[in-house]
Amino acid sequence: MTTQNPNFDDPRTPAPGAISRTDTSAAAPTPKKRSVTPGAMPKSRPTPKPGPRPGARPAARTTSAPAAATPASPSAGSASAAFSLSGAPTIPTAADQPSKFGRVDSEGTIYRTTAVGEVAVGSWQAGDPQQGLTHFAQRFDALRTEVLVLGNRLEAHPDEANTIASQAKAIADRLPDEQVVGDLDAVTAYLDFLIGATDEAREEAKKAKAERAQRAIARKEELIAEAEHIAAESTEWKAAGDRIKEILEEWKTIHGIDRKTDDALWKRYARARDSFRRRRGSHFAELDRNRAAAKKIKEELVEKAEALQDSTDWGETAGKYRELMKEWKAAGRAPRDADNKLWARFRAAQDVFFGNRDAVTRERDQEFEQNAEAKQALLDEYEPLIQPDKDLKQARHKLHELQDKWEEIGYVPRSRIREFEQKIAAVESRVSNAADDQWRRTDPAAQERAAQFSKKVAELTQQAEQAEAKGKAKKAAELREQAAQWEEWAKTASQAVENR
Repeated sequence: MTTQNPNFDDPRTPAPGAISRTDTSAAAPTPKKRSVTPGAMPKSRPTPKPGPRPGARPAARTTSAPAAATPASPSAGSASAAFSLSGAPTIPTAADQPSKFGRVDSEGTIYRTTAVGEVAVGSWQAGDPQQGLTHFAQRFDALRTEVLVLGNRLEAHPDEANTIASQAKAIADRLPDEQVVGDLDAVTAYLDFLIGATDEAREEAKKAKAERAQRAIARKEELIAEAEHIAAESTEWKAAGDRIKEILEEWKTIHGIDRKTDDALWKRYARARDSFRRRRGSHFAELDRNRAAAKKIKEELVEKAEALQDSTDWGETAGKYRELMKEWKAAGRAPRDADNKLWARFRAAQDVFFGNRDAVTRERDQEFEQNAEAKQALLDEYEPLIQPDKDLKQARHKLHELQDKWEEIGYVPRSRIREFEQKIAAVESRVSNAADDQWRRTDPAAQERAAQFSKKVAELTQQAEQAEAKGKAKKAAELREQAAQWEEWAKTASQAVENR
């Protein structure tokens, strides 16, 4: 079980009434950290020397060290692996029970109790003597906090083991002179444990650092592979360029790789990035050249279109405009502004020509509307007379009359051309379909084919009878089976002729 982090409020602030060693009459000011000086010792009472530094406490008195503070998430490659001080000795607080670790005599002298006796640590000449004892116990708790913070740091940042070991040794060296009331033996045991643990922490940190370096190298190699693929294959220039930038931003967050390896990886990435930029630059340079060529071609096409806009040769000129449009599409895109302006000129020339043609067409359509009325009257007259199902010959004769008169009438308005083409085509289809039906019913080849099948049936039947007369029953059965098959075919052929 680990000891919880102590309250880090500095308990070294002296209690009211404490005085310095050099001033025994006035209340002591608030001392600086680790600089509080106890009151002067009476000359008639020699200061006992501190006892020897004890070793580690027995296992029965040990608990875990304070839990390491949770570090903020570092950037890739810089995080320290967590380390545990499980089994570290515990350090009891003193301010809540100062009399357990020392005493104050009637003259205000403060003593710390040790395993070998007492050590005078200071003097309290103002206020309640017990308050003075508590003050020196609070100074011990501040020392305790300082020591436990080192343990927290080692658990959270084992890569700082060297620094922590040095600081722990410095604290251990000054312990005999600490003017505090508390269990310094426990502090010594904790520091010894902590210093011993720094070697293991150092090795774990080294191993963790190597693992982080390998992960960082692997990630950078993945980014390099992606950058190289983009450099070699991608033609999505905007998206690929953005991804190259994103790779660089992630690259900057990956640390913990030795300089030589990192430089080699960077050179690979930089080559891929530069290769992509060169290929992209070549693409856009070629694109600029193509657009310049397209601009020149389209300028020529615009000039041709403008030269044709006043033509009245409607059919031929419309065909030329269609060809110009095909050439326009094949030319590709010019620079955006130029392309838009050229297209506006090209389209304006087309609009002039087709606007003129449409005006003429509308005028003609007005003239042709009478033709449409005449053709409709002609249809109304002849459709009842054309009955190919009743008299095909008469229907053909009337259709020819209709067609001759139809051509004599002339054109109809453009908007009604399809309408009248479909109407005359419907009449023509009725006659042609009736003629086809009659031909299929009277097709000599089909009738001849049905007769041949019937003839084959008769031949096979006769052969079967002859075989039976000769006692060849098996042969006769085979012939009758064949005759039955030919009879089926003959029926099918006859029905086909009848159904035509």
